[in-house]
Amino acid sequence: MKSHCKFIKFVEMAKGIANKLPRYNSKFSNRIFDNRQKVILLVIKQKYKLTYRGLIDFLYLSNELCGLLKLKRMPHHTTLVKFAKRLSPSLLNKLIVEKEAEIIAVDASGFQTNNMSYYYANAWNGQDKRKHRRYLKLSMAIDTNNQSVLAYKIRLGPRNDNIDFKSVLKNLSAKFVVADKGYDSRANRYFVLRKMKAYPHIPKRMCSRTTYEKAGVKLKFDEEIYHQRSKVETAFSVIKRKYRSIVLSKSFDTQKKEVIFRIIAYNLDRGVILGGLLIRGIQQSLFTS
Repeated sequence: MKSHCKFIKFVEMAKGIANKLPRYNSKFSNRIFDNRQKVILLVIKQKYKLTYRGLIDFLYLSNELCGLLKLKRMPHHTTLVKFAKRLSPSLLNKLIVEKEAEIIAVDASGFQTNNMSYYYANAWNGQDKRKHRRYLKLSMAIDTNNQSVLAYKIRLGPRNDNIDFKSVLKNLSAKFVVADKGYDSRANRYFVLRKMKAYPHIPKRMCSRTTYEKAGVKLKFDEEIYHQRSKVETAFSVIKRKYRSIVLSKSFDTQKKEVIFRIIAYNLDRGVILGGLLIRGIQQSLFTS
């Protein structure tokens, strides 16, 4: 019963943030299913690690979910497949609603893009090095207070983590930014100081320059604040354990959207755990159509 109540809260919160999307893409739409219903279904698909056909089977068994989403009839799985292919990642970014925090932690991690067995990859086919070369690199900024995702950047790996530091943080505001030594550079520190008006806590490498007088501020390193960085690794661990560390889609565009849906599902689950306090103003839009 408790998990059932949590799922209802999850769906209601999903409806609240989905209201930021346009209901239809065109005035000529058949209006059988709207964009908000489809997006919520795709988020649920990632939450429960379902296939498209498995999601439709899940709907047949859940009359309450159909009622919550006000579905006129049961969608065909190809309806969701085509919608996911047409959907813009920039449109999905509107569902990441929080953009400020006191302490922001930045890090990157990889997602496997194939589903070969451990035996095939390490024993039978151990000489094939190509299997290690292609993966998705997710760079992510989180609010260390509630561990919600504030921003992300997805690329094909292997890529250096450092190249996405500024793009992940450019629309965020914070008091402190923490990151590991991989992000140690004068440009990154100046970006945090001058553009974000925040204070960087990034450890220096042995080869790093130590003078930052031009920034107009004396840089101090607080171990207690920097220790908050470990929470971004916790967020990566939760996303991979709850929603898979393997991306099943084949093209980069659909792989990218698959990971974004997992981030949205993760944020909603965090909101349920924190009693709906994660997303500002969500209470006003929970029951709006």
